[in-house]
Amino acid sequence: MLKGNVIQVKNMSKNFNIYFDKANTLKEKMMFWNRNKKEVRNVLKNININIKKGETVALIGTNGSGKSTLLKLMTKIYYPTNGSVETKGKLTSLLELGAGFHPDFSGRENIYFNASIFGLSKKEIDKRIDKIIEFSELSEFIDNPVRTYSSGMYMRLAFSIAINVDADILLIDEILAVGDQHFQEKCYDKLMELKEDNTTIVMVSHSLDSVKKLCDRAIWIYEGTVRMDGNCDEVIEEYLKVCR
Repeated sequence: MLKGNVIQVKNMSKNFNIYFDKANTLKEKMMFWNRNKKEVRNVLKNININIKKGETVALIGTNGSGKSTLLKLMTKIYYPTNGSVETKGKLTSLLELGAGFHPDFSGRENIYFNASIFGLSKKEIDKRIDKIIEFSELSEFIDNPVRTYSSGMYMRLAFSIAINVDADILLIDEILAVGDQHFQEKCYDKLMELKEDNTTIVMVSHSLDSVKKLCDRAIWIYEGTVRMDGNCDEVIEEYLKVCR
């Protein structure tokens, strides 16, 4: 990894195999041996990105362009078909509602469960749990099973945990969009604090106003390639010319 980088994507491509009319049982495989036709979809193509410590970067682009796949490659949920994706430092992510939560556990139990995935010990979680619950504003519901939570409550709990694990890198995929206006503003204020504390933030968002408010750099992903990388205002201006 080049000096100064905390995220480095080098000559990276990602393919997915899409199967059509797939045989699921042994009997079907024997009777319909020629069923397993597949299509290889090249979702990301020769991506090169360097992100330095303390940068706040937005990934923008239309649905299906490969933004979320790129974030999942950074978190090691997916692995590249070609090239490499490297990260340096403690990483936490907010990618999908409920990811890392057990639906039958209470909110309190899921704090321990989820925070341990991010590398915190029980003692470390004990020190942070009151702060997590207070920020989430879910004290009234914290001992209820999370399967009873609304999508907004899921987001509150997930965000509150993620910002309290002292990560060097925070990855966010559109999850803040499900919150109410009050909590969204609270989240963005907290992200500004993390930015000032030199935390590296990479976010996928369709809210271009939020991108301009929070980020100092934008990367436009277009049909699986990096079409433009630079100052937020300049990248967004070019992006809107194509989208209009």
